[in-house]
Amino acid sequence: MIRTTTCAAFGLALVISSTAWAQAPAWPAKPVTLVVGNAPGGSNDTFARGISKKLSDALGQPVIVDNKPAGGGVVANTFVAKAPPDGYNLAIVSSTFTTGAAIRSNLQYDAIRSFKPVAMLGKGPLLLTVLVNSPYKTIADLVADAKANPGKLNYGTSGAGSINHFATELFADAAGIKVTHVPYKGMGPATNDLLGGQIQMLVASAPSILGQVKSGRVRALAVTSAARSPVAPDVPSLEQSGYKGSTSELWWAVLAPAGTPQAIVDRLNTEINRIVTSAEMKEFFLKEGAEPYALKPAEIEALMASEIERWRQVAKAADIKPE
Repeated sequence: MIRTTTCAAFGLALVISSTAWAQAPAWPAKPVTLVVGNAPGGSNDTFARGISKKLSDALGQPVIVDNKPAGGGVVANTFVAKAPPDGYNLAIVSSTFTTGAAIRSNLQYDAIRSFKPVAMLGKGPLLLTVLVNSPYKTIADLVADAKANPGKLNYGTSGAGSINHFATELFADAAGIKVTHVPYKGMGPATNDLLGGQIQMLVASAPSILGQVKSGRVRALAVTSAARSPVAPDVPSLEQSGYKGSTSELWWAVLAPAGTPQAIVDRLNTEINRIVTSAEMKEFFLKEGAEPYALKPAEIEALMASEIERWRQVAKAADIKPE
């Protein structure tokens, strides 16, 4: 009798489980939102909009881009970290996500534990640039002058703790020079002051500065990737120029709230990897100053964790503090 009752109970459990599974709504059953912590027009926004229509076609639901430009991306990241882990709110972040996590202790989220990596979109070098009429024709010219005049050369960034701040300090350390940091509230004002001669050097992402290079107003002396980049094939890398340990790259990724079902993450990863590696999107990314960068979620998590630790060491050595 006990055996019969046990079997009946087990059978009932299977029926209930199967019924619940059958009644669970298929994902996605409503629009998916890509939350961007920057204003329209920035690289995060550009790449989010670049994949949104194709991702919508793949998922069979609208994919909406929602800009929350405040707090250097922290507001948007906090929103996604606290959203239900159901795959309907995803954060679009860049390398600054890890530089910020390396120096800020007051975040309302943990950069690793509060999120589940979904997919990478692309990566690209930063460009070390000077004004076209600058006396620095090569990176060696700039380094020689900086060594002869410590602290005289001013460089701009989009803010303390930004990826270009860290990248410039990495270069300065590798070159053995002292340069003066001038933080701005965004890359636009920093670029304007480079063009106006108020600063002598700017390390900026390709999407931010490549247009000025191509127009002949700005000279690119080096890229920060380990080797030459297809984004700027005629420009040598800092590593190739002898400044070892100066490699840094900008990347863009998609994150979901921690606890998002693995099946949803895997589907998004498959669809986004397929989209960004298509011939059409390769051309789109290259035009915007980047290359497609397809990784698995576990690889993204490992990359972010190692970068946060690396940037902590750089921040300590260069005394980089949040604004």
